[in-house]
Amino acid sequence: MHSIERQIAAELKVAEHQVRQAVDLLDSGATVPFIARYRKEATGGLDDIQLRELEQRLGYLRELHDRREAVLKSIEEQGKLTPELRAAIEAAPTKQELEDLYLPFKPKRRTKGQIAREAGLEPLADRLFADPGLDPQQEALSFVKAEKGEGGEDFTTVPAVLDGVRDILSERWAEDPALVQSLREWLWAEGLFRSKLAAGKDENNPDVAKFRDYFDYDEPIGRVPSHRALAVFRGRQLEILDARLVLPVEPEPGKPSVAEGRIALHLGWSHAARPGDDLIRRCVAWTWRVKLSLSTERDLFARLREDAEKVAIKVFADNLRDLLLAAPAGPRVVMGLDPGIRTGVKVAVVDATGKLVDTATVYPHEPRRDWEGSLFTLAKLCEKHGVNLIAIGNGTASRETDKLAADLIKRLNTARAAAGAPDLQKVVVSEAGASVYSASEFASQEMPDVDVSLRGAASIARRLQDPLAELVKIDPKSIGVGQYQHDVNQSELARMLEAVVEDCVNAVGVDLNTASVPLLSRVSGLSGSVAKAVVRWRESHGAFRSRQQLMDVSGLGAKTFEQSAGFLRIRGGDNPLDMTGVHPETYPVVEQIIVKLGKPVQEVMGRPELLKPLKPEQFASEKFGAITIKDILGELEKPGRDPRPDFQVARFNEGVEDIADLKEGMVLEGTVSNVAAFGAFVDLGVHQDGLVHVSQLSHKFVNDAREVVKTGDIVKVKVLEVDPARKRISLTMKLGEAAGRGGRDARGENRFQGAGRGQSTRAANNPPVGSAMASAFAKLQGLRK
Repeated sequence: MHSIERQIAAELKVAEHQVRQAVDLLDSGATVPFIARYRKEATGGLDDIQLRELEQRLGYLRELHDRREAVLKSIEEQGKLTPELRAAIEAAPTKQELEDLYLPFKPKRRTKGQIAREAGLEPLADRLFADPGLDPQQEALSFVKAEKGEGGEDFTTVPAVLDGVRDILSERWAEDPALVQSLREWLWAEGLFRSKLAAGKDENNPDVAKFRDYFDYDEPIGRVPSHRALAVFRGRQLEILDARLVLPVEPEPGKPSVAEGRIALHLGWSHAARPGDDLIRRCVAWTWRVKLSLSTERDLFARLREDAEKVAIKVFADNLRDLLLAAPAGPRVVMGLDPGIRTGVKVAVVDATGKLVDTATVYPHEPRRDWEGSLFTLAKLCEKHGVNLIAIGNGTASRETDKLAADLIKRLNTARAAAGAPDLQKVVVSEAGASVYSASEFASQEMPDVDVSLRGAASIARRLQDPLAELVKIDPKSIGVGQYQHDVNQSELARMLEAVVEDCVNAVGVDLNTASVPLLSRVSGLSGSVAKAVVRWRESHGAFRSRQQLMDVSGLGAKTFEQSAGFLRIRGGDNPLDMTGVHPETYPVVEQIIVKLGKPVQEVMGRPELLKPLKPEQFASEKFGAITIKDILGELEKPGRDPRPDFQVARFNEGVEDIADLKEGMVLEGTVSNVAAFGAFVDLGVHQDGLVHVSQLSHKFVNDAREVVKTGDIVKVKVLEVDPARKRISLTMKLGEAAGRGGRDARGENRFQGAGRGQSTRAANNPPVGSAMASAFAKLQGLRK
């Protein structure tokens, strides 16, 4: 166990005692948010990102340890465990290398090499390889059998015996861990990942045409970006593409390949025109072509897929985190509009707490075109409930509905200004996942007597008030910020997204008296059943007056209270500290602070001029050190602070409602809807997101788009190119000068080269204008569905 902790400490570049304390806490049932927030002394200040990585590596290394013990036991039972082999197995750093070492000893079905060994041909194989000067034909004569074996094995001729020699040697070499690993690493560095259109496929078929960029494509496998790898693997799975691992140099007909040469070099053999050299060359060729080429391709494809999935999952997780931590509009009365044409625009009004108070359906568009009647209905709802914010879903008819809202605002704001009331504002929000929520069991419990279509409008309104509180009700995979989410390891994706949601919820904190069951169930330590119990208690006894009352909830014990209490907020309760991130276990420390200041806690909270002169060391003890005291003082300075940014509204340009309205050179404002390593997608309110390629994000070199923007950011962009037929919009954020069309970054490198276009990357030195941005756009927008 100590060796695992030592290894993790080295990987994270932290002290071993920090890792040991974190592991002990995790093993005792503590959650990552709790450890990161309230056990900084124990872990030396490890943050949630480090702890998540530690947790993941701990699981992997423990699995590796268990597998290593099983392998050692198996080989030992066979009587073949040498001190050297034990040392190699104990030093194996990965599961792959461990399995390479175990392969020769792994129980398997009888192979041709094993049959040849059972027939007594191994001494001949050893002799011929050790001394290529021997004549294989002559040496094999004494091993020829008089008749076939009982199992049908036939070694009654010299050629059959020499085939047996070939099988013994090729099998032995193919199970040589050092050889296998060296070939694998060489091909990872120099092999080519190649794809072609599968035979018999019609490239004009729309489903096939999505993969046009990969009909004639190759790229060094070790440098294939995530989105291109996953696109090829999807095309391969759909039998649209043929994908292969090919050698960096194709062998001439009848000549040995570079791979065979590397095998020979590893064996220390070269052809010197000796009698046995042709046989050994045949064995080497057989080792590569029959034994190793396919298995190596399989291993490297698995490695490429795993690496690509990690990147795709990280992109999804990062975008989800940004979306969940987007600025909330706060406790404002919001009208949600779920756009539709023939079925009408669904309307839902929620009060400042998110409670649904009214619904309607209006028909401003075709075929009824009841524009004035729709405005009248919406105006009455605004006046009746004091609406001050309108949330418009970004789906079909969004721009038309946005125009309706603009007309409504123009009419109402004149009267509001005269009365001194605040202006009515409108915001277009993503409606991804709203339909999933509407049909969910939770939505039916939350709004039992409301039509499914109207629930979606309520969700759109609420996600403007508090994106985090509303989006936790939806499966993260339905929120629409992923890249190839259906092509990656689903259990790993779910694990990562669950961790992101948990971290976001606990970073913000949860109002104990208003939170829904889905939101409460994401709080550190609270399971779904306990969250339901909390809500039942609240419904039976009324609002919680103190955190301590949580102990009255059935099924919520001391351990759960410890893990969850600090993340739950009570506004207007008996103890002002219950609305802060100060954990109840440290309330005695706060008592010492207020005694020192000589003022009640209400007069201390929010008074940095009183708190800043205090030194954390003054109140430190063996139980709570200076790091914890510093956090407490910070909470008292800004009680109940929200780490999310301030709410802003993106303003779409009037008259720009469709992709056809866009012109090159236009400067527009939009909202970042998705971010990938190769660029950012921006919602301009024209039903089609535009792409800012990574080379167009900044005048400085940008390696990853997230260095500059994140999901939910409001940005200004200039239109570079518009292709209405293919629904592609190329944008730039480099507004200070004319943006280069060739895609050259600050270092002068052509970042568009080989970005997944329909030709070999080795011949793609001069891409057409905008082609790479359009291609990258297609990867995410077309293939993530």
